[in-house]
Amino acid sequence: MKLRTVLISFTCFSLLLSGCSSIPNPFSKDDQTEEQPSGQPSEDNQDENTKKDQNDQEQNPEDKEKEADKEPDLPSSEETVEVNADGEKIVTNVMDPLVLVNKERNLPADFVPETLTVPDIPFAFEGDHPKKQMQQVAAEAIEDMFDQADKDDIPLLAQSGYRSYSTQKAIFASNAESNGQEEANKYSARAGQSEHQTGLTMDVTSPEVSFQLIEEFGETTAGKWVKDNAHKYGFIIRYPKGKEGITGYQYEPWHLRYVGKEHAARIHEKNLTLEEYLGAPVEPVNSTE
Repeated sequence: MKLRTVLISFTCFSLLLSGCSSIPNPFSKDDQTEEQPSGQPSEDNQDENTKKDQNDQEQNPEDKEKEADKEPDLPSSEETVEVNADGEKIVTNVMDPLVLVNKERNLPADFVPETLTVPDIPFAFEGDHPKKQMQQVAAEAIEDMFDQADKDDIPLLAQSGYRSYSTQKAIFASNAESNGQEEANKYSARAGQSEHQTGLTMDVTSPEVSFQLIEEFGETTAGKWVKDNAHKYGFIIRYPKGKEGITGYQYEPWHLRYVGKEHAARIHEKNLTLEEYLGAPVEPVNSTE
């Protein structure tokens, strides 16, 4: 019995000498740290995350300011046209709210906008007519604008929205016959070059000018309200005063074009034309021949 005790003691002593003393003691308090459940941070990690969140919150105002100053992605004026057999530039981004249509950039003759609908707003004429229509996104925006105009007691009415290629062709021909092509080209678009064909445009007027589409509208109560507020609903005055050499058309305070709230706000704030905003070449547009 004593011999057995001696052998056991000798074996334990040998194990201790060979390094087995490093085996953790299951009863040691130093090794009783609990394993964190999967996905749940430790107290140290929680403190680090809390500090990170606080730092992020401190940086948020600056980040938001930088984000506001960041220029939006805009369609390239060169990459959104293709040249046809007659040498005409035909726009390809026809359903883009930022589609640029002017004297150098034509819509396809067979283009009819999708989602054409009649906005629920007052018109300056009775009955059904295609020119009451707009693209859905523009129709909804102009409804909101007219709702606010009504709340502000602004006498605003709609006069002319969508026009087909064939309708615009007839209108230009009539104006050219009455005043000559050069004069007509200052205020009337040729077929394919009219923004009305996009379905994103609406001409507006008021009783103050007997429902006419004339420059004097810009000096009326309604015209001034439109100039100050249209951008809040995604619209710009497409042919502003003093920019005739860029747009190629006379000042039209009644001609509203939908581009979306973000872009309209930037264009309004910087007093730009759509050509300038998109960085499109303007020299060819100046031509009235």
